[in-house]
Amino acid sequence: MPPLLEVSDLHTEFRTGAGVVPAVDGISYTVERGETVAIVGESGSGKTAGALSILRLIPDPPGRITRGEILFAGRDLLRLSDEEIRQVRGADIGMIFQEPMTSLNPVLTIGRQITETLEQHRGADRAAAEKRAVELLSMVGIADPARRLRQYPHQLSGGMRQRVMIAIALACDPKLIIADEPTTALDVTIQAQILELMKQLTHRLGVALIIITHNLGVVARYANRVNVMYAGRIVESGPAAQIYHDPRHPYTMALLRSVPRLDRPRQARLDPVEGQPPDLTRLDAGCSFRPRCRFAVQACAASRPALQRAGEGAHLAACFRSGEIAAGNTQQTRQLVSASGAAAS
Repeated sequence: MPPLLEVSDLHTEFRTGAGVVPAVDGISYTVERGETVAIVGESGSGKTAGALSILRLIPDPPGRITRGEILFAGRDLLRLSDEEIRQVRGADIGMIFQEPMTSLNPVLTIGRQITETLEQHRGADRAAAEKRAVELLSMVGIADPARRLRQYPHQLSGGMRQRVMIAIALACDPKLIIADEPTTALDVTIQAQILELMKQLTHRLGVALIIITHNLGVVARYANRVNVMYAGRIVESGPAAQIYHDPRHPYTMALLRSVPRLDRPRQARLDPVEGQPPDLTRLDAGCSFRPRCRFAVQACAASRPALQRAGEGAHLAACFRSGEIAAGNTQQTRQLVSASGAAAS
């Protein structure tokens, strides 16, 4: 059976006063039915632009999808008419946007924002839509759902607003949900509740999930596979367990080193990712991570490494030295960093 979603060589760019920004630069990946895939990276790496491209929500101008193929259940979303893609949004693919306070309409009740989706895509009458809305709010753990339907977004807490966004995304029984930084504006306790809720619901309903995040803790607990993005490209891809235990790209290793860990001494300093993300309007022919990389060699300046097999199974990395990087072998890693520094000097 083919994948539920298959993204192939997708390119999305934005035309700005400073030049053309290749926000998504040839990414390819798949999502199987019922699978959870995480897309990880810093702000500006192209995570959200890639997700919005799937639903053709890139504003034109200044943005446009210039090349690629997005197959969803056998249909190329880039070839659908405007009316056809509107029927896909919300019905077949649900979207949970990054900030619920700005995603929800402040002048419409919670109930109206849920029932509108049901009326649009399922043709439900008002009574049936309200009944379903109560079921959805109860499903996502909101107490006294009938009363909440009459309230406005500002009357709910941040965690409850995010639960409403999940309810809207699930309203029409989609096959895929895209969650863009679903826990960014929430405190740690509520983050855990929301993530557990999403995990339980997607598992119970058999819905595939794409989680866009910079939080590698989310990836470790909830994702089956991981795509690590940098400067609009996927630089490492593979099963979550392999990415954590055997990272093969220096950027992935740097992200892992920068995460606080309870098994380290309290006085231990975090190891941040040095430098700044690149200016996408001024990329050269070499690897875009090269200026921040501890393993960079002369070859990295000549061309960009292709995404190719770097470990067991479907583990891929875009690094010329991925074969030399051995995660977990601290001594070898130190020697490699030392040798790279000596070569650079």
